[in-house]
Amino acid sequence: MHRVLISDSLAPEGIEILRRTGKIEIDNRAGLKGEDLRAALAEADGVIIRSGTRLTSELLDGQKKLKVIVRAGVGVDNIDVPTATRNGIIVMNTPGGNTLSTAEQTIALMLAMCRHVPAADASLRGGKWDRKNFTGTQVAGKTIGVVGLGRVGQAVARRALGLEMKVLGYDPFLSAERATAMGLEFIPSVAEMLPRVDILTIHVPMTDETKNLIGSAEMAQMKKGSFIVNCARGGIIDEQALHEAIVSKHLAGAALDVFLEEPCTDSPLFKLPNVVVSPHLGAATNEAQFNVAVEAAELMSDFFDTGNVRFAVNMPSIDPKELADVSQSLDIAWRLGILQAQLARAPIRRATIALLGRAASQNTRLIKAGFAAGLLEGALEQQVNLVNAEYLAQERGIELVETTSSTVTDFHTLIRTDVETDQETTTASGTVRGTQYSRLVRLGPYRLDSFLDGNLILYHHQDKPGLIGAVGTICGEYNVNIAQMNVGRREPGGDALGVLAVDSLPPSAALEKIRKDPRISSVSVVKLPPFGARPAGLP
Repeated sequence: MHRVLISDSLAPEGIEILRRTGKIEIDNRAGLKGEDLRAALAEADGVIIRSGTRLTSELLDGQKKLKVIVRAGVGVDNIDVPTATRNGIIVMNTPGGNTLSTAEQTIALMLAMCRHVPAADASLRGGKWDRKNFTGTQVAGKTIGVVGLGRVGQAVARRALGLEMKVLGYDPFLSAERATAMGLEFIPSVAEMLPRVDILTIHVPMTDETKNLIGSAEMAQMKKGSFIVNCARGGIIDEQALHEAIVSKHLAGAALDVFLEEPCTDSPLFKLPNVVVSPHLGAATNEAQFNVAVEAAELMSDFFDTGNVRFAVNMPSIDPKELADVSQSLDIAWRLGILQAQLARAPIRRATIALLGRAASQNTRLIKAGFAAGLLEGALEQQVNLVNAEYLAQERGIELVETTSSTVTDFHTLIRTDVETDQETTTASGTVRGTQYSRLVRLGPYRLDSFLDGNLILYHHQDKPGLIGAVGTICGEYNVNIAQMNVGRREPGGDALGVLAVDSLPPSAALEKIRKDPRISSVSVVKLPPFGARPAGLP
């Protein structure tokens, strides 16, 4: 028998699924805290939690019996995932259970915002029959821009189409063909979407890249009189900038279910009558709670019955010998994926990884998963790792292809990646120097021998005397220390690619000065993990 602790209230249908297995002993004790919770975890093989239980490093460290945590919901911010991983504990969530409820909350807030429902309700309850001041906006015929087309974004788009709205969609990992098949007009960037929308709704994860994704500059690009809806995560919309845009009457209003700091009970936005707010109720429906309970119970029972792992946010334990054998190839593939994702200037349609030489005889499935994890890292709402990366890529319409050849080339091990978008195909290849140093040995048509970690400045240029010194001088002016300089070219005096490994990210002024050199055609910056970093979830 496997003992499963349920430390938060769970719908009875979920408990019944566990009971029917006949192989699970249920310890249903909601509300445990502190040492009582730690003691209960020490006796459990698995635990199902919701948002009420916080599994800290103190609670998880040293838990030798606990094998799996299932979060009945999407967010795992109440679980110390690194500590769980370090202790060999698999963490799974239920990403599909609240999709429809969150999508419906988005539509509900949008309609309430456009028709002034909360303000009209309060006015009437206050004894006023006021129709003149609550003239609203009809959504049929309006253009809605959906930023982020994951599960929730796609569900919102379908419902907006049902309301006879014109739907524009943007997602860096959804192909134009997939968007067209959904009945949307695909837009290649947020900036191109903003001037066209009457209503903007956000459905992306909160990451360093998406923090303040919509700030004052972006709001200025929107139509006068347009609206913003956010039921994703607080902080993606700059709340101060939003307040200013509404007070100035550039924006007509907003609807918010999430906030930068939660719980949030006081905000300047709350004082604006054309702002509709709710306390993070996206998943707060009976149906969503039923769905996540059933899904959580199924994940737990499948794990103990068959060993099946789905929707893991970390990597389950793998054989140490296999990990040691494949770790360097995995590292190269992961870093090439991160590099390719930052170089892609349009949504990725197809990604190919070719494993040559020794890499072809290793765990190719794991290496391919590492490449996929690098491609998607930081772009999706749920954490991307070696378990779920390929599934998430396929869900976004990215075709992943793997080829192998045991033929030894110029390198004992070579990993080549080709990433196709609507605009171009980019090739990047890597190998290992010695036993631990991942190196970039090809980018596009250029042969290189560059670091594959840290900050890289890439610049395409004409192979002319003095250029390398000029670029180095500019970096020096802005206190950017160069760790390595590498140049790839096809012929003397022709087109070339320079790669600078630098200790810190260059300021925009430095990049602009480099771009002004007439011998340089393009400049970009790639940020790679530091040396020694590994893909999420590896023990």
